[in-house]
Amino acid sequence: MVQALTKLVTFDEFIAWYPENAEHRYELHNGVIVEMPKGTGKHSEVSGFLNIEVGVICRNARLLYFISKECVLKGDRTESGYEPDIIVLDRQQVINKPRWAAESIVTMGSSVRLAVEVVSTNWQTDYLTKLRDYEEMGIFEYWIIDYLGLGRRRYIGNPKQPTLWVYQLVDGEYELTQFRGDERIESAAFPELKLTAQQVFEAGIVNE
Repeated sequence: MVQALTKLVTFDEFIAWYPENAEHRYELHNGVIVEMPKGTGKHSEVSGFLNIEVGVICRNARLLYFISKECVLKGDRTESGYEPDIIVLDRQQVINKPRWAAESIVTMGSSVRLAVEVVSTNWQTDYLTKLRDYEEMGIFEYWIIDYLGLGRRRYIGNPKQPTLWVYQLVDGEYELTQFRGDERIESAAFPELKLTAQQVFEAGIVNE
C-alpha cells in the first residue's frame, strides 16, 4: 500500500526533504509526500525490458535522447512532482535548464520525449492524476502499461484484461489508443519500435 505523510509541503520543500540514497521512491501529490509502493519482480522486468528496447533505438538512430534513472517531473501544478517508471529526455532541451543541472528536475514538458508508468496498486494515480498533469505539462507521449489489468472496467473492459495505453499530444490534448495481445504498438515518439502489447506485458518472453 502507498503510505503518505499528512503535512502539506511545497515542491521545493519536498525536494529539500527528499532523503539522499533513499531506499524508497517518493512523489509529491498535491502537497502530500507519498511513499511509492515497491515494484514487484514482474514490474521491474516490464520496465527494464522497455528501457532496453527504447535505449537500443536511441543508440542505433543516434538520437540525442537519454533515459534518466532518477529525475523528478515538476508539473504546472506546483505542489506535485513525479518520478515516472521510464522517462526519455531530449538532451538538447534539458542541458541548459538550471534545475536539471543542479537537481535533476524537469520543469518543461517539451524536454520529455516519452513518459511511461507501469501500473501497480496505485493505478488511479496513473489513469487520472498523472494523465491530467502530463497533458497539462505538454509531454509529447505518455504510456500506461496495465499488464495485470488492474484498472477499472470502464478503462480496460469486462472481463478485465491487460491493456497498454498510448497517449499522444495533438493540439495540446491527448489522443489515446489502446493495445492488447498481439496488436503492434504504434508510437509517434519511437515509430521504429516493433513490439506487440503482449511482448511488453511478458517482458519479451513470449512463445513464438
